[in-house]
Amino acid sequence: MAAMTAYLLTNHLLNFMAPAALVALLLIVCLRLFFGFFQSKRPFVESWWVQAAIIFVVNLATLTAGLLLFGRDGKMATYAALVLGAALCQWLLLRGWKA
Repeated sequence: MAAMTAYLLTNHLLNFMAPAALVALLLIVCLRLFFGFFQSKRPFVESWWVQAAIIFVVNLATLTAGLLLFGRDGKMATYAALVLGAALCQWLLLRGWKA
């Protein structure tokens, strides 16, 4: 059995974080494209990169919880929870209950 090198550890961590980053960025891009439909009077966060960072952290927590719960990475239930968690986070950031 080969030892885990720093290169392999970095590769595994980046591949673990890639879905969280992609979902966060795609959500922000789609929000900017369809902003007229989802306007909010005063969102909690004004800048797009802060929204993306908050959603990214929530997505990482969801992926980590899925890894701990199921014992392995890449379960479809974890990815479904990832999308739902990102959408709920974005709804809260835009104060969707006041729209």
